[in-house]
Amino acid sequence: MVAPLSEVLPTLSDTLAKDSLAITPKDTLKKPSILSDVVRYQAKDCVVISKHKKQITLYDQSKISYEDTNLEAGISIINYQKREAYAGGIKDSTGNPTQSPIFKQGNQVIEPDSIRFNYVTKKAIIRNAYTTQDENKIRAQIIKKENDSTYFLHEGIVTTAEDLSDPDYYIRLRKAKFVPKKKIVAGFSNMYISDVPTPIALPFAYYPMTESRTSGLLFPTFGQVNDRGYFLQNGGYYFVISDYLDLALTGDYYTNGSYGIRTNSTYRKRYKYSGNFNLRYENLIYSQRGFPDYSRNSIYNIQWSHSQDSKSSPLSTFSASVNLGSSTYYRNSYNQQNSSNFLNNTLSSSISYSRTFPSYPSVNLSLTASHSQNTNTQSIQMTLPAMRVSMERIYPFVKRGMPKKGLIENINLNYSLQGDNRYTTTDNEFFSSAMFAKAQSGFRHSIPLSTNFKVLKFFSVSLNSSLNETWQFKTVRYHDYSDLTNRVDKDTLNGFDRYLTYNFGAGIGTTLYGTFDFGKDKKIQAIRHVMRPSVSYGYTPSFDNYYDYYIADAFGTRREYSRFEGGLYGTPGRNESSAMNFSLSNTFEAKVRSKDSTDTAVKKVMLLNSLNFSSSYDLVRKQFSPVNITGGTQLFDNKLGVNFGATLNPYAIDANGSQMEKFNINNGGSLFRLTNANLTLNYAFSSKNFQKSKSSDNTASGGRSDDLFGAAMNTDLSKPMKEEDPDKKETEKKQRLYYASMPWDITLAHSLSYSNNNRNPMISSNSLMVSGNVDLTPKWRVGASSGYDFANNGVTYTQIRFERDLNSFRMSFSFSPFGDRNSWYFFIGIKASMLSDLKWEKNKSPDRVLN
Repeated sequence: MVAPLSEVLPTLSDTLAKDSLAITPKDTLKKPSILSDVVRYQAKDCVVISKHKKQITLYDQSKISYEDTNLEAGISIINYQKREAYAGGIKDSTGNPTQSPIFKQGNQVIEPDSIRFNYVTKKAIIRNAYTTQDENKIRAQIIKKENDSTYFLHEGIVTTAEDLSDPDYYIRLRKAKFVPKKKIVAGFSNMYISDVPTPIALPFAYYPMTESRTSGLLFPTFGQVNDRGYFLQNGGYYFVISDYLDLALTGDYYTNGSYGIRTNSTYRKRYKYSGNFNLRYENLIYSQRGFPDYSRNSIYNIQWSHSQDSKSSPLSTFSASVNLGSSTYYRNSYNQQNSSNFLNNTLSSSISYSRTFPSYPSVNLSLTASHSQNTNTQSIQMTLPAMRVSMERIYPFVKRGMPKKGLIENINLNYSLQGDNRYTTTDNEFFSSAMFAKAQSGFRHSIPLSTNFKVLKFFSVSLNSSLNETWQFKTVRYHDYSDLTNRVDKDTLNGFDRYLTYNFGAGIGTTLYGTFDFGKDKKIQAIRHVMRPSVSYGYTPSFDNYYDYYIADAFGTRREYSRFEGGLYGTPGRNESSAMNFSLSNTFEAKVRSKDSTDTAVKKVMLLNSLNFSSSYDLVRKQFSPVNITGGTQLFDNKLGVNFGATLNPYAIDANGSQMEKFNINNGGSLFRLTNANLTLNYAFSSKNFQKSKSSDNTASGGRSDDLFGAAMNTDLSKPMKEEDPDKKETEKKQRLYYASMPWDITLAHSLSYSNNNRNPMISSNSLMVSGNVDLTPKWRVGASSGYDFANNGVTYTQIRFERDLNSFRMSFSFSPFGDRNSWYFFIGIKASMLSDLKWEKNKSPDRVLN
């Protein structure tokens, strides 16, 4: 029910009259002479036309449209003499307001209490209206629409809160100019939280409202570090260079003189490529100049990631993944963004280009630059570049596209080329002349020849041979021992040299299937066992012609050497090799009857994914190698991962721990000596595992998906605090008074290693790690990660954390109570990207550790 028209019209007329008188001459709406389009209008209840007042009154669900402008309201009045439209809401039978105006112009939508609009000049006076710009909500008591691109606000607010009628925070704007999708320029502005003013204020403010990227300042984080004083971190400027490229320049400054500089650039070209580049440099100062503990050093880190769209060039690809820099960068950097990476002990990089030449036989060429760095030992291995050329496999005794059967038709060969230029260096010599002086270069050509065929239908036989030639550009030469210098001189000769090697091999294997039936009435109906035994033989002759000798001492001791020693691909084999290799792989699978008696389907359960045995026998030395055992399986619906391994040596050792040529069983021992063993267990489960029709999913955070080493703090406010629950909206609809469900997840990992090489059995490693998270409420999550090292009797890296979603804000806290990285970090900030600089961060950085 709605109120009678006679009750509403006088009230609305008085309101509009007051609005007209309140407008200054500058606010007067101009009267044009000609309309450029037809003004269309309609109403549900009635349309009253007054020639005397020159106006049309529309009541109940009125609609007015002119060009790209639409106005919907409970009641509207069109003054066709002034070319103006007035709109407001009406009251229902209970006296509650309803059908408030909705003003639309293009993509702009405004919902006021009332509006007076000139549909020719498109100027308007709007009262108590709000609009939405992307994630921002704007409301003002009075809005003056000057034109399509300019609005003036009086007593307005800006917020990103979901409930605009009662926002949990907002920024109050006394006077402001609003340009839709571009900006808000305001005078004195200050922040209110729960309608309480805060001291966070600005004498004037600029709020960007663009939907596209714009350049602007990046506000820093304030804090204090024990040995560097107060700091400003991550402050700088963001540049939008083009539609395909941007650049962020940020830096840190500490009051003791330390500073850091960073560049971060992202680029993307649709259907072509995308990537990002980061360069970080920090100049660190400890203590004060003149003190004995004063020190100064520089650290840096370079990261580059590039990927190419596969559709841009089907025959060639280029990719890059670079992470290199100082070995101590993550350990010594106090920037909070680097805290989650301090456990990294390896840095690696790879830049690769490949191209395929499709003509038969096709050839694939690849060039790669790679780098591997151990941050503990500070050793660096770099290949710059590595070239690989491989030719398509050729079957010379059969036409292309024809089936290949038998020994002769299956004969095939191909060609591959490997070329490398490698460097072995350290942090101190990285990219110095000393590093380049130690470069090792070489090429290796390989032509493998093979064939395979069936014997007695069930046995697969393979024959293979390989011809390899190695090129080197540096060789060595030893001089005989000199009585004058009392030493042996060694020369490094620059120049081309090569050596040729070859080998032969054969193998035979088969697959055996066995099924143990227990009956269809049993819970376990059958177990299937698959065995794949194989025996292979390999022979490599001795290449004595590449060896020479020199006199090593004054006693005339002769020592053999190869001029190719120290090369990239080793030296030609000095000893003849002839060995038989044995392997046996097993898998076990069970057929299990369903728990549901009405379900006739049989479920397959993997008992052992793998159980492998391997060994070999050297026909020249007449000696067996140790038996290696590896295996793994998944239990409890793939929640528990089990992997194990062991090494069994059949030979005995003497009192000094040296291996004897006597079997251990003939020396009074067992058949095998257990020299090494390892076991790893990983168990991940959550509350979802106990809910039907829901799958398990681990929380991904930090450097590991299981959070065993602690989760990285989520300060990216554009990302949700956690994965959204698909039942969340339904839960909110039910308006429950309490939250009975508390989702949780737990990850356990146990690692155990045993060694007994020299009659000294010991548990070399034994550690248990655990990580867990609990959602106390839909917006409150707590978690912890820790562990214990039983071998060294110590607690491993421990972290306690919590996150709280405060609707418009996000709050997080992490705490590492002890160890080398004892620290804490607190963060609270607005989630909306436009106001993401309204945040507060506080941390206690780890104490300095001398390396």
